[in-house]
Amino acid sequence: MAASPEQKKSYQVIKNFKGIDTRANRTAISEDEFSWVENAQPIGFGNLRIIPAQTAALNSSGNAVVFGNTVSYLNSVNLGLNDYVIAFKSDGGAEYYNVETLTQGTIAAPGTFSDAGVTITQWENTQVLILDPYLGYFCWDGTHLVQIGSIGSIGITNPGANYTSAPTVTVSAPSNANGVNATLVSSITTGSGGVLNITMSNIGSGYTSVPAVTISAPNATGGTQATATATIQSGNVVAIGVTNPGSGYTSPPTVTITGGGGTSAAANATISVGTVNAVAITDAGYGYTTSPTITFSGGGGTNAAAIASVLTFAYGTLSLFVENGGSGYTNAANVVITISGGGGSNAAGTAIVSGGTITEVIMTNNGTGYTNASNVTVTVSGGGGSGAILTPIVNNNINTSIATFSGRVWIASGRTVYYSAAGSFSDFSSVSAGSITITDSTLHGNIQYLLSANNFLYIFGDDSINVFSDVIVQSNGTTVFTNTNVSASVGSKRPFAIFPYFRSVLFMNDYGIYALVGSTTSKLSDPLDGIIPNIDYSSPIYGGQVLLNNILCAAFNFRYYDAQFTQSYRYIQAIFFEKKWFITSQGNSLYAITSAPVNGKVVLFGVSGSSLYQLYENNTANVASIVQTALLPMTDPIRTKQALKFGIEATLTTGGLINLTVDSEIGSSAPVALQNTDGWTNNNGQTIPWINNSSVVISWSFVSGYNLYKGDAQQWGKYLGFTMKSNSPNFVYNTFEFEHELRVRF
Repeated sequence: MAASPEQKKSYQVIKNFKGIDTRANRTAISEDEFSWVENAQPIGFGNLRIIPAQTAALNSSGNAVVFGNTVSYLNSVNLGLNDYVIAFKSDGGAEYYNVETLTQGTIAAPGTFSDAGVTITQWENTQVLILDPYLGYFCWDGTHLVQIGSIGSIGITNPGANYTSAPTVTVSAPSNANGVNATLVSSITTGSGGVLNITMSNIGSGYTSVPAVTISAPNATGGTQATATATIQSGNVVAIGVTNPGSGYTSPPTVTITGGGGTSAAANATISVGTVNAVAITDAGYGYTTSPTITFSGGGGTNAAAIASVLTFAYGTLSLFVENGGSGYTNAANVVITISGGGGSNAAGTAIVSGGTITEVIMTNNGTGYTNASNVTVTVSGGGGSGAILTPIVNNNINTSIATFSGRVWIASGRTVYYSAAGSFSDFSSVSAGSITITDSTLHGNIQYLLSANNFLYIFGDDSINVFSDVIVQSNGTTVFTNTNVSASVGSKRPFAIFPYFRSVLFMNDYGIYALVGSTTSKLSDPLDGIIPNIDYSSPIYGGQVLLNNILCAAFNFRYYDAQFTQSYRYIQAIFFEKKWFITSQGNSLYAITSAPVNGKVVLFGVSGSSLYQLYENNTANVASIVQTALLPMTDPIRTKQALKFGIEATLTTGGLINLTVDSEIGSSAPVALQNTDGWTNNNGQTIPWINNSSVVISWSFVSGYNLYKGDAQQWGKYLGFTMKSNSPNFVYNTFEFEHELRVRF
């Protein structure tokens, strides 16, 4: 008699392992996908491998690496032949761990940096460049930490006279003994020039009104005649200011003073030939905390003088913009600039005067603590002139990111990217340095991150991405480059979760994980859509690369509310490779991760509190794995199935204890403990020891190699599946097998 269809035994075998899929219901995902797969890498056909556990990073004495305080930011760099993991701490200090020499040391004492928001990059392999959101720009060479404090604007306060060759310029040493001295070079005017200034040789007497001043015509054909005006005080002509320097003078002109009711006033003119007309930066140096002293020597002339500002990128500093230069300023040394209000202190500036007008203000001290430019009051007095208006500008944009690209440094602050001069990490003032402010509406808010990769500099906003490319220095010394918007709708405000991966850039935002290839963004994280809403976005999200089972993978670390297994928050890692995702858990408080090469292998380091770990490096320690298959329709979703038996094929090396439940849409069976040990047990499930002739208890060991776990499956439903949990390390799932019978429809 033939068996009825309801009693016919059927089988389901799963060997082709794909990744996790949380987007659809467990009953609707593909039969070779997983509802959850944690600490097991679905490498390929018949190869679902348990990944190693984390292990403490060790120093050269074999002790675990523990930093002096909770770590707020983690990254890695290369200096010379050594790779370092750099940790910035919540107390404002910083430490390093040298992964080559296994040494640990201090970069900065507590209080040196802000407690959060610090970012780093490297210059060649000689400097670690550090950008603090409020305190500015620093560098560390593996030994010395120096605040950059490079030379900024240079103003000539006195061009001197009678120079036959350019004088030598000397800059005083930087405030920090480990800084680098700035070097400058001067140039002078030659040939014919204009009238530089007029000095009184006799102030005369009896003047009741301002006399007329006439300057003789220039010697050179095509020149223009200079003009000037006098200033009287108590009947004397006390000063004459140049209102138009003219041109074409090869020798000092005659100055004639007429009218005004007085007598005897006389003056001499100095022309601009043989004067210092420019001072250029050859090395901006670094380590200056105050304005340096600049001196001129040689060249045959006298009296040249200049001052320089210092550039630190610190938050809350003040600068002054000349809105109106005024007129009549004949004595620059007597011009007094007074600054008050705005919540800050100590800002000071020196006026640069040309032709009776204030042309520039050099900040000899940018001050600190300024918060509101509208509350800053600036007054200008003295110098014989009037009408100058100086507008205060407060730097109240937080520094957000730093990158090296195309032989220079790029710093993001607000919507502006500043770039250093070609070949320098400290010079932001020379002609090839500059800045660009992104005014396009595609950038909503401020720049979030800069990334140098694939011959581009990527500029990430909250929901936009621009790229800079084709950087060149023109014949006049200025820098030009292309600025292209490649995404007007997708970006990221998670700066530590943006990194290169092969020829693409991967990044995570608050609604998914994306790849940017060329100018095209595509979403990678559809299989994680069930996870994304449960991420705690108040905690940082980090990303990096790691080599797992000789496969280069991308990893994202975040804090996640696990409603299914633990009903609590924990840190997990979403791992991506070959279009597949799986989950790892390398410690429930793994705050930050970073990639670094160790012995030719890309290793992922992580920090929990103040302790440093190497992830996926311990093949013998227990690791909690969870593998949950799809709920399988067994080719007939409308019929009830009675699960009869199950089989789990695994290849074992050091263990293999598995707790298994057989699941359906109705629920799960009682857990079944699967073991691969030999031994005798009594009716209570207790192991009975065996004793040899020496009265020594014989331990039962596991069976290594191939193992088939099998047993009865007490479950029924329209859909059937497994959930397997294990703490055993270093084994491989090869096959999942079901034996079942079809029952009734509907």
